[in-house]
Amino acid sequence: MAYSISTALAIYFVLWWIVLFVTLPFGVRSQHEDGVGAPGTDPGAPITTRMGRKLIWTTVIAAVVYGIGMLAYRAGYLNIERLSNLMGTSF
Repeated sequence: MAYSISTALAIYFVLWWIVLFVTLPFGVRSQHEDGVGAPGTDPGAPITTRMGRKLIWTTVIAAVVYGIGMLAYRAGYLNIERLSNLMGTSF
């Protein structure tokens, strides 16, 4: 097995953060959009961020993407020779 457990966790960790930044803007409503806001605050500040829901969705999406990537790796679609040929370099 080419990947150790620590390598797999590191890949999942990086993937999780990327997915988190993708999911952050979804469902956020600003104070300006709702017409509600405290005096002296930025009108673009969010009213509710629903971070718990976003963290759950991030974990689920990252797990699915990671699973697809691992299946592709084990099937031989993601190996160093194939990826280097796609990039136009030889390994």
